[in-house]
Amino acid sequence: MNAELIAVGTEILLGDIVNTDAQLISQGLSELGINVFYQTVVGDNPERLQRVIEEARSRADIIITTGGLGPTLDDLTKETLARVFGKEMELHQPSLDRIVGFFNKIGKPMTKNNEKQAWLPAGCTVFTNLWGTAPGCAFEADGKHVLMLPGPPRECNPMWKECAMPYLYPLAGGCIVSRNIRVFGLGESNMETILHDMMASMQNPTIAPYAKTSECFARVTAKAETVEQAEALLEPVVREVCEILGDDVYGVDVDSLEQCVGDGLRARGMTLAVAESCTGGLLSKRITDVPGCSDYYKGGVCSYSNDVKMRVLNVSAETLEAKGAVSPEVAEQMARGVAEALGADVGVGITGIAGPDGGTEEKPAGLVYVSVYASGRFFTRKLQGANGRDRVRNQAASTALDMIRRNLFTA
Repeated sequence: MNAELIAVGTEILLGDIVNTDAQLISQGLSELGINVFYQTVVGDNPERLQRVIEEARSRADIIITTGGLGPTLDDLTKETLARVFGKEMELHQPSLDRIVGFFNKIGKPMTKNNEKQAWLPAGCTVFTNLWGTAPGCAFEADGKHVLMLPGPPRECNPMWKECAMPYLYPLAGGCIVSRNIRVFGLGESNMETILHDMMASMQNPTIAPYAKTSECFARVTAKAETVEQAEALLEPVVREVCEILGDDVYGVDVDSLEQCVGDGLRARGMTLAVAESCTGGLLSKRITDVPGCSDYYKGGVCSYSNDVKMRVLNVSAETLEAKGAVSPEVAEQMARGVAEALGADVGVGITGIAGPDGGTEEKPAGLVYVSVYASGRFFTRKLQGANGRDRVRNQAASTALDMIRRNLFTA
């Protein structure tokens, strides 16, 4: 089968927002074995939207739209699709009850136009929106399957995974299940080289490498009649890949390094504090992105100046004078200083030159030192980053997390 994606929203055409929904859905369709040959972005105009839908109907088995499900006059996706496919609109009372309940919960009056979100094509499968107010839906007509999802990524992302993908499983001719093996310390090309022979010899499951910022992952995908059968196919392959890649694997089906490290700290009853210079709070931000981080995270110090390093973190003036702020000695004193100042079991110190300016021949832009302090011991690394300030900072923050994992969790 083949699918076509239609993103509805003038704000996307104008470049005000990036259409991340299309990336998410395309990746999911690939996992399902459903082809995507066309993607279209159309503004909030019913005539142009209708032409786009009619064209998609002529060449796709599945039409998936994002956006245009809200309460305002220019939200016309449902109405236009219903008109093209000859569907009547009807009030879905459970959706209206949810919307009314939402406004009651936040203590704000519900304007009449919000009822519009609860009017759906007759006989459709309703996708309950637990992350917003506008429900999604799906219907079949004229041999085509039509799915509608809200546009905001915070709603579209979970609804795609929890509602739309299960709806599409039967259409994919079975069940497809994937496991993501997350890796830090290997580049995508190196990982592919290591796994090349295994990847080339497999048809079901399959292994595909992917790159992310400062890390990569291998997606292992199996197709079977049931989820249980697919998982049985996956289990030995995932185990073998993890054995081949060794300590560079930091988790399977985990969201991020910060989640992995947080789970490890919580399981061991350990607490963490961080002192950052060149990363400017990025590591702290990533740690606190994880719900429940208060179980193990004490806090952080953004010690950009030498004065803060000395007064707050107890970095010695002599070390700063003799070695410079960007040095392994200062990183170590920052790590120990923040652990002692905040009463944490583990301290992290990061100091460096993020660039693009500020470097010298001896200490070029991109030079970073990362140190982890725990139980009286230091684990310290020198990094030499490139390709821009953001990449250097992200690499440093990720390395700090990975050093905690490797040195404190695997011993």
